[in-house]
Amino acid sequence: MKEHRLTDWLPTTKKEMELRGWDELDVILFSGDAYVDHPSFGAAVIGRLLEAQGLRVAIVPQPNWRDDLRDFKKLGRPRLFFGVSAGCMDSMVNKYTANKRLRSEDAYTPDGRHDMRPEYPTIVYTQTLKRLWPDVPVVIGGIEASLRRLTHYDYWQDTVRKSILVESGADLLVYGMGEKPITELCRRMKEQPFIPYDIPQTAYLVRGRQAIPPYPHEQEDIVLHSHEDCLNDKRKEAENFRCIEEESNKYEAARILQHTGNSVVVVNPPYPPMTQGELDRSFDLPYTRLPHPKYKGKRIPAFDMIKFSVNLHRGCFGGCAFCTISAHQGKFIVSRSKQSILREVKAITEMPDFKGYLSDLGGPSANMYAMHGTDEAKCRKCKRPSCIHPKVCPNLNTDHRPLLDIYHAVDALPGIKKSFIGSGVRYDLLLHESKDPAINRAAREYTRELIAKHVSGRLKVAPEHTSDAVLHVMRKPPFAQFYEFKKTFDRLNKELNLRQQLIPYFISSHPGCTAEDMAELAVITKRLDFHLEQVQDFTPTPMTVATEAWHTGVHPYTLQPIFSAKTQREKLAQRMFFFWYKPEERRAIIQELKRMGRSDLIDKLYGR
Repeated sequence: MKEHRLTDWLPTTKKEMELRGWDELDVILFSGDAYVDHPSFGAAVIGRLLEAQGLRVAIVPQPNWRDDLRDFKKLGRPRLFFGVSAGCMDSMVNKYTANKRLRSEDAYTPDGRHDMRPEYPTIVYTQTLKRLWPDVPVVIGGIEASLRRLTHYDYWQDTVRKSILVESGADLLVYGMGEKPITELCRRMKEQPFIPYDIPQTAYLVRGRQAIPPYPHEQEDIVLHSHEDCLNDKRKEAENFRCIEEESNKYEAARILQHTGNSVVVVNPPYPPMTQGELDRSFDLPYTRLPHPKYKGKRIPAFDMIKFSVNLHRGCFGGCAFCTISAHQGKFIVSRSKQSILREVKAITEMPDFKGYLSDLGGPSANMYAMHGTDEAKCRKCKRPSCIHPKVCPNLNTDHRPLLDIYHAVDALPGIKKSFIGSGVRYDLLLHESKDPAINRAAREYTRELIAKHVSGRLKVAPEHTSDAVLHVMRKPPFAQFYEFKKTFDRLNKELNLRQQLIPYFISSHPGCTAEDMAELAVITKRLDFHLEQVQDFTPTPMTVATEAWHTGVHPYTLQPIFSAKTQREKLAQRMFFFWYKPEERRAIIQELKRMGRSDLIDKLYGR
């Protein structure tokens, strides 16, 4: 492992700029997260990408917004623009639980401290920069900006908010994974120092009576219901969401316009998915893979978690109703090449504290690597939000052989004792019966190999619920598939003489879920001998179909009414059923079962 110098990181201070001999910067990035120079951290990826373009880039991580604003002034004015991101998570999801209580730690901050970023950093940082440097463009990106690019419901303020472009005053918003739009933006701004408005995967504001710029596109613009219409009519907000989700899942999407006050938010269609070569280049940039030296002696929880893990692909075609991954990364899978993955694993084996165990060879879903449509022409016309719900698309190639090849190649490397799969496994893909017997054989081989060699004692899967009606709303497979997978898991453990556990994830209070559904979940999980640990109360996050259903009271695709537990009492009445085995919950559960007229379940949970 080579010894690192301070100049191996992107500069964060004037002194670090001077060490490189720089007196001016092209781009200054402000991030709500600590600076970890690793491909899992967005600010590092964008910084390294722009550096590779020959630009002088600096990062200001977690600037102090409460003092004399010296962090916002210390590096001066950039030649091109300021970039702003709240960090790897929406700041409110990062800070608060579903009950709106402060989380125990901020995983992206040294020592997990809570006071290093404001609420809505994208807005706070941008407004500050605009006050200090009114003539310098500010470009916002990352998950907080991406999922708040149009009118959206904000759970923490219980209000429908305008596009974050309006609230922040930013000049341009980059949505989704930002490598392609930010590369093109810098290429264009090096030639002409002003913001171009025809770059795909960006959004901007047209104010007052300005004309909306033309876009080189064959499709007609889609005009959503205005922000004001959404405030007055929840049904219109639900109709908007369906349009937004369908367009963001298409190969060739339309431009979207939304009137907000006397302005128009313009969202250009996304880029096509990256190529493998483009994704490899992003992962092969010269990261140190370590936190900046200024955090010496401090623990950054999110870094500890991913330090010895490798991300194999991007995107997720699951389209789960409550999840933001496909909304931000897209539903099309882009996989890294075997060579790029092996290069990263070799770099990990050279880290001084690596003991031979990889914590994860995964991705948004562990087993979607290299999966895609067999006939790409069909994918180009498709607008389904999920390729596997309600059934696996007949055009989807679900071959697990390329992933098995990666596992074998990684495990054969010197210095690797074991590679674990820490990401969630989609058992519906393992159980899917393809028309190709070789693909079915590979799925069985993958299941066996996963359980025999890649489980660290506990395998995480996410059935999410036991009620098929709730699972349908969630866009998850029927619970019978979980039974089937559990039988396979138990059988293989017995054959291999292993004592591994299956750890299922479940959600309460999801739209469509009643207290009675939760009572039945308690009985079913008891019968399966689970004492649940991995559970959560549904948290409405911006730009998911579940959030829109929760807020509007209708399903965005059918516009039919849908029940959601909203009050504290309703939510707690659902959540307690996870913990039927705790003596302190017993009395309340029995009362609730009597109240709903399901005394028959009391015997099933507690016996006579």
